[in-house]
Amino acid sequence: MGKIKTGFDSDFLWGGAISCSQADGAWNEGGKGKSTQDCRWLDGTWTRDQIEEKHHNNPFSHDELVAALADDGTEFYPFRRGNDFYHHYKEDIALFGEMGLKLFRTSVCWSRIFPNGDDAEPNREGIEWYRSMLGECKRHGIKTFVTMLHYDIPVNLVVKYGGWKSRKTIDFFVRYVETIVREFGDLVDFWLPFNEFNAARFSPWDGVCLVKDEEGEDFDQAIFQCLHHEFIANALAVKTVHELSPGTPVGGMIARFCTYPATCRPEDNLQAIHDDQYSNWFYTDIMARGKYPAYMDRYFDKLGIEIQMEPGDLDIIAANTVDFLSFSYYFSQVSTCDQGWEKTAGNLVMANKNPYLETSEWGWQLDPLGLRITLNQMYDRYGLPLYIAENGLGTSDTLEADGTVHDEYRIDYIRQHVAALKEAVIDGVDVRGYMIWGFLDLVACGPLTMDKRYGLIYVDLDNCGKGTAKRYKKDSFYWYQKCIESNGKNLE
Repeated sequence: MGKIKTGFDSDFLWGGAISCSQADGAWNEGGKGKSTQDCRWLDGTWTRDQIEEKHHNNPFSHDELVAALADDGTEFYPFRRGNDFYHHYKEDIALFGEMGLKLFRTSVCWSRIFPNGDDAEPNREGIEWYRSMLGECKRHGIKTFVTMLHYDIPVNLVVKYGGWKSRKTIDFFVRYVETIVREFGDLVDFWLPFNEFNAARFSPWDGVCLVKDEEGEDFDQAIFQCLHHEFIANALAVKTVHELSPGTPVGGMIARFCTYPATCRPEDNLQAIHDDQYSNWFYTDIMARGKYPAYMDRYFDKLGIEIQMEPGDLDIIAANTVDFLSFSYYFSQVSTCDQGWEKTAGNLVMANKNPYLETSEWGWQLDPLGLRITLNQMYDRYGLPLYIAENGLGTSDTLEADGTVHDEYRIDYIRQHVAALKEAVIDGVDVRGYMIWGFLDLVACGPLTMDKRYGLIYVDLDNCGKGTAKRYKKDSFYWYQKCIESNGKNLE
C-alpha cells in the first residue's frame, strides 16, 4: 500500500488559460485569415437581458455567416478585437512570471498559420509570432499547454469544403498539426488537439462549425458525422506528436458536466447514467479507450444516425489513444425525467437546477465538491493523468480609481475549488495541473462580452472594445501568487 498524500506534489503545475480567439485580436494583421470565431457577432450596446433574450449565435445561422463574410470591420465582432494579447503578450507574460505561474494554456490560431486552411505554404509571419510568444513563456520559466484547435478553423474551409462535414478537412488539419509540431515542438510541453470535444452537441458552430438552418432535419446526423471526422483528426494528431515530438504528452479534453440524479427514483438514476454517457463519457471513451462505446449503438438507432466510415478509421482511433485527459469544470447539474424541472444557465447550455447549490451572477451553479467528484470519476474510469484545463468564475468587476480591483468573491471561488482539488489528490487521483480560465480578462465565449470577467488581471476594455487596454492586478492576482508560492498550502 502506498503512503497517503497530504497535499500537492512539488512539481504540481499551477496555471492559467486563455484562447487565441478570445484574447489575441489582430484578426487581420500578420497575414491571418478570417476564422469561424471571427464570424460570431454582438451589438456591444445591448444589455445583458437583451443578449439572453436574442440567443444570438446559438444556433449560428446562414444569414449570420453571410453577413460576417461581407463585414471586414470589428464593431460587431468582439473576437476580432479580443483583449489585444497579440500586441501585449510580452507584458502579459511578464505578469504571469511575476505571479509565479507554472503552466500557461493558450491556443494556436489555425488561420494565422494557414490563412485559408488549404494554402500551399504556411504563413511565416504567423509562425514567427507564435515562436516569439511561446519563447517568452520559456524565458519566464513557464511551461506551455497548447491547444491546436480551440473552436476556430479557417472559415474558407467551411465555405469551400463544408468544414468538418468533409474528410478533406482531416487532411488539412493533419498538415496544420505537422507544421505546428515541427515549428513549435521545442517550445511546447503539452499538446491538446481539440478544446471541449463535446461542444459539437451543445454549441455546434463552435464545436464542428455547423450552420443549423443549412442542415435541416439531418442536423443530428451532420453533428455526429463531423464528430467522427474530428475523432480521426484527433487520433492522427496524437500520432503526429508521438512521431515528431516523442516524449511530449498529448491529450484529450471535454467540457465536464458533473451530473447528479435529481431524486432517488430509479428513473432519475438511469437518466443520470445516460446523461453522463451521452454528454461526457462518449468522447473520452473514444479518445482514451480507442473505440466507440457499445451504449452509443442504441442512442444512434434512436436518433436514426448512421455514421459513414472508411476502412481503417476504427484502426486509426484504436492505435492512437491519448496520454492524458483534461476538462473544463464550472458547474454541476441534475438529471431527471421530470420535464418541468427548473432550469438555470451553464457553460453554453441550460442545465437542470440543483436546489442545494448557490448560483453565480450569470446563473451558473457553484459546486466545488463536484470538482472532487469529477476527478475521482475520471481517474477511476481511465487511470490516466488528469489536468483541469479550465476553472473560473465569470463576474462583473469594478476598477477603482486607484487601479485596484477587489474581487474577494473570485478568491473565495478559487479557494474552494483548490481545496476540493487537494482532497482529490489525497483521495489518490493523479491530477497534475490546474488552470484558471480567462487568466486575464478576455471576451467571454457565451455572451461575447468583456463585462463577464474571469481574469486575475483586469483589462480596461468594454463590450464595444473601448478603453485603454491597460492591465491591472486584481486582489485575486496576489492571492494566487501566494497559493502558487506555497504550493497550495496557503489558501487564506
